[in-house]
Amino acid sequence: QVQLVESGGGLVQAGGSLRLSCAASGSISTFSIMGWYRQAPGKHRELVATITRGGNTNYAESVKGRFTISRDNAKSTVYLQMNSLEPEDTAVYYCKSTTSWGTDFWGQGTQVTVSS
Repeated sequence: QVQLVESGGGLVQAGGSLRLSCAASGSISTFSIMGWYRQAPGKHRELVATITRGGNTNYAESVKGRFTISRDNAKSTVYLQMNSLEPEDTAVYYCKSTTSWGTDFWGQGTQVTVSS
């Protein structure tokens, strides 16, 4: 069973930065896609960014130019560098991995709160 553990969330002022980490229990090379999603109170969970095994990335329009997703296969970890944070970025951030055969795994989430 794959386990994903997120860390790095917290409280930050608008304009600040945070880096989220998602550590997998096994090799992330087995995952075709890894990504970050977020869910704000009263809203649906939404995609933030994804990265494929080959390193191709995709971002939500609202975070383009501010967030960067990356992966370190040797450390079985995916990162989300978040800069120029805005109060609208406040949410619980979840890590998700998808295997080559289409199975999804989710982490438990980490809270990000951006104060104005």
